Amino acid sequence: MTAVLTGETFESFNPATGEVVGTYPVHTAEQVEAAVAKARDAAAWWESLGFAGRAERLAAWRAALAKRMPELGAVITEETGKPAGDAQLELVLAIEHLAWAAKHARKVLGPQRRAPGLLLSNQAATVEYQPLGVVGVIGPWNYPVYTPLGSVSYALAAGNAVVFKPSEFTPGVGKWLVESFAEAVPEHPVLQLVTGLGETGAALTKAGVDKIAFTGSAATGKKVMASAAETLTPVVIEAGGKDPLLVDADADLDAAADATVWGAFSNAGQTCAGVERVYVHEHVYDEFVAKVVTKAEAVDAGTQYGPMTMPAQLDIVRRHIDDALAAGGRALVGGRDAVGDRYVKPTVLVDVSEDCSAVREETFGPTVTIAKVADMDEAVEKANDSAYGLGSTVFSKARGMELARRLRTGQTAINAPLSFAGIASLPFGGSGESGFGRIHGPEGLREFARPKSIARQRFTAPIALTSFARSKKTEAIVGKLIAKLHGKG
Repeated sequence: MTAVLTGETFESFNPATGEVVGTYPVHTAEQVEAAVAKARDAAAWWESLGFAGRAERLAAWRAALAKRMPELGAVITEETGKPAGDAQLELVLAIEHLAWAAKHARKVLGPQRRAPGLLLSNQAATVEYQPLGVVGVIGPWNYPVYTPLGSVSYALAAGNAVVFKPSEFTPGVGKWLVESFAEAVPEHPVLQLVTGLGETGAALTKAGVDKIAFTGSAATGKKVMASAAETLTPVVIEAGGKDPLLVDADADLDAAADATVWGAFSNAGQTCAGVERVYVHEHVYDEFVAKVVTKAEAVDAGTQYGPMTMPAQLDIVRRHIDDALAAGGRALVGGRDAVGDRYVKPTVLVDVSEDCSAVREETFGPTVTIAKVADMDEAVEKANDSAYGLGSTVFSKARGMELARRLRTGQTAINAPLSFAGIASLPFGGSGESGFGRIHGPEGLREFARPKSIARQRFTAPIALTSFARSKKTEAIVGKLIAKLHGKG
């Protein structure tokens, strides 16, 4: 069920049963502004700890997350309906990212020497990255720990305080995270929670934060950007995808089929970088499709993945399936009857027109389209013919790297599903309707810091260029020097 307002509170539900699992406050714009003001004071203290002090406290939080995984996993399952194993997988990845960010923050963001060049060789040049101050994080419901912590962990490691607004579908997960952090870091409210519906998220974008990190739909991402633009607040947007998987003629078909089924159906297909489109070389198409069908028929909705967390998504999935079938597509597994009141059974579609919504729009459900191509050039062309550009996957023994580089996406996995999401040192993000900016890795740390350049004079230069005392003789010497150094092209 959709979150329901009750006075100044709202209720969250277990999507598998419809049971009310919690009641939370709807924070007003004034309350959000107050949280940001408190965060501003906390940020000064958090920055003063330095990299070592922050790493020590983040390690304590990480230990609490690791020791209490079953407890937090139960909250995830209660609010999303996903199986305990999937909740644990999400937590494992989130903890790995938190550990990496805390460990590498000093190396990535600390002072670095730069070459001053010949003309200013008397200068020592350095660049360092300073915290922004307060970061607002607006999280999604599909991976309510892993995804927002991709911003929260890196923002905290970079020295910022964070105000976190979780999805109205998973406020309990957000509350658990913030309370566990407060136990590890009790001195100041470095990580705060605000809850509510869209209005609360909109208030956060206008509350004076130094940056907004948003994960959600492209439509909502555009609203966040528009709101943040009023105060020139920078944003990092991760807005979903329509991710392709390519299968070359020499691919390991069993592995490719398994990756397709997992990438398309795990978490009920509610994965921004999940597999939604597959392009298969004609030489192996029939064999590959047969393997996918066999594997898909063995996947059980309700046991191996959970319900649709957001009820409105059922209508989108139903519309995409109907559109594909009406245009001549065929459902080899699932189909129109696959969409129930809470769950969607695995659906494999073939012969689907590239103009259909099932190919053009993000479905965010357990469906996948499979298309035959003459060669990998056609596969790349069709894969890139999309408004989205988030993730992608390639199965090929000989041409994996070549094909990966040609795909217009932020990240590509070769011969394995979604592996880039688990490697903490790799940046994650997209282009086009998938958004911009990066979380994770060194780029993710720098996303939440501002570069500071410092030039320090070590000794007085024999040739003074930046002075009104500069002579004609000096100008002539410099002119000859530059012509000699660079005049030959």
